[in-house]
Amino acid sequence: IFAQACPLLNKLKEKTIRALKSEEQLDENLRYELLTRLDGMPKHTKLCHGDFNPSNVVVGEDGKLYVLDWAHATQGNASADAARTYLLFRLSGNDELAQRYLQLFCEKSGTALTYVQKWMPIVAASQSVKGNETERALLHQWVNVVDYE
Repeated sequence: IFAQACPLLNKLKEKTIRALKSEEQLDENLRYELLTRLDGMPKHTKLCHGDFNPSNVVVGEDGKLYVLDWAHATQGNASADAARTYLLFRLSGNDELAQRYLQLFCEKSGTALTYVQKWMPIVAASQSVKGNETERALLHQWVNVVDYE
């Protein structure tokens, strides 16, 4: 998926900026730190699914894998999308699967784990806009910018 460039899709960065600005529980200093970090991240036009998880993958009768639910698709940095998938696994209590997914993403894409981890606070804060109170509490634990610097 990430090998595809989709320059005509909405930008993940713009979507993330809107989410960070609308997150009412973020302290203004933290919001500024997250927006500054986001601004400094490399800009890509790779296809990002936005909700990549096992329930959105189907194995066809031919054995091929088909990815469903492209409603949240954007163009952007694949590491941000991988960070989102990692957090989705963690939110569902699949910590081991989350670690395995992140390891495989880094291996197959040649991406350093620390680079994906730099996306975690940004993605967690933007994802927390959607979550219920339990999810929001877990996501806000990931938002601490200092942890990944």
